Order: sequence, then structure tokens, then C-alpha cells
Amino acid sequence: MNLNLYIANKIRKGEITGKKLSGPIITVATIGIVLGITVMILSMAIGTGFKKEIRDKIIGFGAHVQVVNYDYNSSRETNPIERDSSFVSEILAMPGVKTIQEFSTKPGLLKTKENIHGVVVKGIGKDFDWKYFDQIIIEGEKPDITQKKTSNDIIISSTLAKLLKLNIGDKIPTFFFQGRMRSRPFKISAIYDSSLPEFDKIFIFADIRHIIKLNNWEDNQITGYEITLNKFEQTPILSRQIDILAASKISPDGGMLRTTTIMQQQPQIFGWLNLLDMNVAIILILIVLVAGFNMISGLLIIILERTAMIGILKALGKQNHNIRKVFIYLATFIITKGVIIGNILGITLCLAQKYFGIISLDPENYYLSTVPIHLNLLHLVYLNIGTILISYLMMIAPSYLATKITPVEAIRFD
Repeated sequence: MNLNLYIANKIRKGEITGKKLSGPIITVATIGIVLGITVMILSMAIGTGFKKEIRDKIIGFGAHVQVVNYDYNSSRETNPIERDSSFVSEILAMPGVKTIQEFSTKPGLLKTKENIHGVVVKGIGKDFDWKYFDQIIIEGEKPDITQKKTSNDIIISSTLAKLLKLNIGDKIPTFFFQGRMRSRPFKISAIYDSSLPEFDKIFIFADIRHIIKLNNWEDNQITGYEITLNKFEQTPILSRQIDILAASKISPDGGMLRTTTIMQQQPQIFGWLNLLDMNVAIILILIVLVAGFNMISGLLIIILERTAMIGILKALGKQNHNIRKVFIYLATFIITKGVIIGNILGITLCLAQKYFGIISLDPENYYLSTVPIHLNLLHLVYLNIGTILISYLMMIAPSYLATKITPVEAIRFD
């Protein structure tokens, strides 16, 4: 029989006679661990969820990697590259690449009787991945760009629709400038809402063949390719591999290709998102410290309360390391119970928010309508292991207090 474990269990249950502070102190310490674990899980899930949701929204407009003309032109009036089916096949053969699609862009003006607004018309083709837009289209139907005839249907944002007082089915003339003014009478077939004002105020989506004709390009010319990856974390590595492949492709007229990542295109937004990691890290450190000091104070009070018991055990020949084990076992009970309950409570709250959207947000300020949640199993494992290790390390110092108590002082203290 493990006598140290037996005594610790008796203290935990309050079955040892004497002062009765142990029960409330253990309860308070356990609640501290529970609240600490719960808040840490929520902080981590919300922080990673916010980053993932915003990141996915931005990628929905521009993919992880773009391959464009090697001209470093930062305007929306782009120089073309030639379609290359062999290049597309080589990209798709790379492990980690999900999709590749062609695109073209051109700035223009939307004009109604009362308003005029500058936009960027993004041309999309038959290979366009509609997964993201299926989630954000709030009204109307997607344009059919698979037909032989060029489609005049476009998708605009709800922001532009409200600003220009437009509805599904309305025809709106769009003006373009390239040597001379040209117009296209587009028809609104769908309205989307991404809750990203920087994009919603600018982008409309149309058949890529319109952009090719407006730019006086050949049928085999486009602005570039958008490449979507399976994982965002693969972007730096795969972008370098794609860049090497793109550099080997030289068109007959001497044109070359280059790659650009979504982080390079939107450095301000991704810089802001990276700050969230530091904020979450600071919150986790502070909560662990608070929970740890709560455990230390609780254990010190229990040791002082059990001074007489410690003196008697020493008088009976109990060694210091065995007495320390009693309180280490007691700390183990508290930490284990707190961690288990904290995980159950934290994960339950996260799942409730994820599936029911209990807490809402203002999309104009936060880009999201509800508090986002993303639970990562690996993060949860690291969080629990880290909390347990730090808690144990902080318990070592208080346990030494028990070894400093002498039998004579303990009995006199009682």
C-alpha cells in the first residue's frame, strides 16, 4: 500500500481530523485550474479561428500563389502571359497543390443614373473554383461561363449593390479605358457578401473572355494563374518550387513568368493577423502564471494547516522526501481534476459557439458575423502538457516547506 498516496487522498477528501480549511482551499485551487484551462482553450480557439477565417476569405479572392508576367507591374492593367497546358499539368502534379485556375483583371467604372464607382473586373474561366463563392453568394445564381457564347452576367458585392442601388437582373453599363473608352452592358446575376470592405468595394466577377477582348489580347492570353494549396503553411515552400518551374518557362517573344504569394499581395492584413499570435501567447502565459500562483498559495495554506500532522509523521520516522510526496500527490489530484473539467467545459463552449454562433460580431469592424472557432487537436495536446508541466514545476518549491518543519515546533504550533 502506498501510504503517501493514502494520506494525500484522505486530505483531499477532508477525512483527516483537525482544521477544515483543506476542503475549501482544494476547491478554490481546482476552480482556478478549471477556469485557467477553459479560458486558454477559448483564447487559442478564437485566435486561430479568427486567423483562419480571415485568411480563407482573402485566399478566396486571390489563391495562395499567383503566376503572372515578369514585369513587376502593380496596377490592375496587366501584361498578358500565354496559356500553357503543360505548365498547368506540371503544377497540378506537385504534392500539396489543390487547384489551378486562370484569371484576368481590368479596372473600370460602374455607372448608374445617380452614381459612378471605380471597380476591378476580375475575369474567371471554366476552371474557376466556386467553393468559396458558394458560401458567400447571398442572392441570385452563379453566371454560366461554360457556354460557347460569352456570358454578360456578373457577380457584384452587396456593398456595391447598396451603394449603386442595384438588384438582381439589373443591367449596368461598365466603362473601360484603353486608348479609347469602351463599354459593356453587364447584367447582375448574383450578389456576394464577404464582409471584407477592402475587397467588396472593388471586385466584380465576369466572364474572362470579356477581359481578353477589352485588352485586345489573343485568345490564348491571360493575366495569369491562381494556385490554391491544400494547406496554408505550405505556401512558402511550394511558392519557391512553383517559382523555379515558372522561371524555366520562356515564351517565343522572350516573356518570362514570376510568382507572388497572397502574403506579398496583402502584407498589411497578414502582418495584422500575425499580431494575434503574440496576443494569444501573452494571454496564455498570464493565465498559466495566475493559475500556478493560485496553486502555490493553496498548497502553502494546506501545508501550514497540516503542520501538526507533518510533525507527527516526522516523529514516527517519516522521511522528508516521503512527506513531500504527500503534497505532490495532493497537487496531482487538484491539477488532474482541474485539467479534465477545464477541457470538458472549454471544448463544450467552443463547440456551442462554432455550431450555434451564440456570440455575434459586427462584420464592419471584425470582418465576421460571429466569433470564429477553430479547434486543433495538436494545440490542445500541447496546451494540456504545458499546463501540467508548469504546474508541477511550480509545486516543487512549496513542497519543500514541509521538509523545514521539525516535530517539536509542529507539536508546539498545534
